[in-house]
Amino acid sequence: MTQFKSKALQELSDRGFIYQCTDLDALDAAMAEKPITFYCGYDATADSLHIGNLLTIMAARIMQRHGHKPLMIVGGGTSKIGDPTGRSKERNLLDDAAVDGHIDGIKKSLQPFIDFNDESPNGALLLNNDTWLQDLKYLDFLRAYGPHFTINRLLTFDSVRTRLERESPLSFLEFNYILIQAYDFLYLNRNYTCQLQIGGSDQWANMLNGYELIRKLEKSPSFALTLPLIENSEGEKMGKTAAGAVWINSDKLPALDYWQFWRNVSDQDVLKLVRLYTDLSMDDIQPYEKLKGADLNKAKILLADQTTTLAHGKDVLSAIHATVGAHFSKEEQNLEVDGHDDAGNPLIKTAAPILQLKASDIEAGYGLVQALVQLGFAKSNGEARRLIQGGGCRINDEKIVEERSLKNTDIRTPGVIKIAAGKKKLGYIQVLS
Repeated sequence: MTQFKSKALQELSDRGFIYQCTDLDALDAAMAEKPITFYCGYDATADSLHIGNLLTIMAARIMQRHGHKPLMIVGGGTSKIGDPTGRSKERNLLDDAAVDGHIDGIKKSLQPFIDFNDESPNGALLLNNDTWLQDLKYLDFLRAYGPHFTINRLLTFDSVRTRLERESPLSFLEFNYILIQAYDFLYLNRNYTCQLQIGGSDQWANMLNGYELIRKLEKSPSFALTLPLIENSEGEKMGKTAAGAVWINSDKLPALDYWQFWRNVSDQDVLKLVRLYTDLSMDDIQPYEKLKGADLNKAKILLADQTTTLAHGKDVLSAIHATVGAHFSKEEQNLEVDGHDDAGNPLIKTAAPILQLKASDIEAGYGLVQALVQLGFAKSNGEARRLIQGGGCRINDEKIVEERSLKNTDIRTPGVIKIAAGKKKLGYIQVLS
């Protein structure tokens, strides 16, 4: 095992974060000598980050814990161009209003993981690259930086080469993204003494451009460090499911669904993910390395609890555990009530989604198909019907194979109907008085 002088690099290495670096020995010496400033970048293409972004966030968290200063860069400017990396076609262009809304969501994603305390010497800064890109004069930019990039080399980048080999259009707008990202690193080096960029392994070529631009123009120390592409045991990229991205923000994905994603990882992946995505020390993780078979479920629950606590806080766990217990219990369980609203209806304590209906809706024949769609368990009435006909739906733990309306006799204490879809989805219909 590689031994580093820098405690931050040692922890990153022990946990499996390090993939490529421009000069690992020199970076180790620089980080061991004194705290450095580093940056991670995220394009503002959505109003939440997802767990595909989480590896760089956790790496930044470790670096900050060891005294180094993070610059968390939101690509308000570059998002207006679109990164061609890993894309088979050009991204939809975003307007300023959409980008601004996305930036607010990204800040919400980062805050549970990164300390933005401006009174701390290594408190993170959240910066929008549009603040320095929007004032660039095109001709001045080309004259100052264009000579340092050759078309010959840019054409060798995977993001460019694969598009050309497929004869897919690659616009000049996207081509400029590579130059702009390199300029970001140069700007941060000049104005914030930023020495290191951290990113995914798919960004290696883009990151090298920034590193080389600094080397040519500033002669100051700079480094690029990439993290490995995390795939599951089936070879699929981390963070994607059949239902789409696993979002960090709870308004995009409920905490229960976030917990369940981690709880349902494969036996082969769980210990690797515990090392990468939790704050547990390597000593605390070590006993779980010996688990096998069904005992690995303990490690999966540990992973789900730890990752969910980081993203959503410890307070959500009791409701999640109660909800999961109710889902798999063979016995009827009354839900916990946490007070009442102004109309006297019980406030139900559960992490599962709740659909509130009036008693008159049930009397009028509100259908199970409609409930499945409104709870988010099916995207359409047709999908809901197929779920029912395939035996994948249950009302109060009773399998339903024919489409029907909800009934007053379905209502259980405290005024709810339990709806389950498949093995993992649980929700409640609350019938209001």
